[in-house]
Parts: sequence; structure tokens; C-alpha cells
Amino acid sequence: MDLVLWTNPRCSKSRTAEQLLTERGIAFTVRRYLEDPPTRAELEEVLRKLGTDDPTQIARPGVTGDVLAQLSADPSLIERPIAVHGDRAVVARPPERVFDVL
Repeated sequence: MDLVLWTNPRCSKSRTAEQLLTERGIAFTVRRYLEDPPTRAELEEVLRKLGTDDPTQIARPGVTGDVLAQLSADPSLIERPIAVHGDRAVVARPPERVFDVL
């Protein structure tokens, strides 16, 4: 299974998570979710892998209402980075949490 890191290169937490993985020689695929926005189904799958059905767990503070619709329409509202590996996922805040899915 490949580790996929949902990142925004302008985000310091995303850059740090990428750096930590690179320094340890851990292979991963970068998904720049602003350029390749996730569908609602993909967001639901990430929530399942996080072990929750609460979409606010992957939303930046202040997002309310139909959170998944907002996140798929405006991916800048997604909390970052998110590491996905197999059947597990983690919001890597702090970035060191990226190792929790390995």
C-alpha cells in the first residue's frame, strides 16, 4: 500500500510532513488537493479511514452546515495535511502524526 499525503505546498505543516517522510526514506505520493479536489465520496472514505463520521474532523475551523459539500466545492477548507495509508488515515497536526498510519 502506498502512503498518500494530501498537501498544500503553501502550508508549513504540509511541507514539514513531507520533509519528515523524506528524511526517513519513506516513499509517499503527494496529492495536491487544491489542484486535484477530492470528491464527496473520497472525503467520506477518508472519514471512514479516520474512524469517524464527523466531517468537521477534516475541516478547518468555522466550517458548518453541509461540511462535505463545502469541502468538495472549496478544498482550501480541508485541514491539512492528511496522510492515507491502506485502511487508515490521520490528520497530521502536528506533522509528526504522519507516522501514525504506518
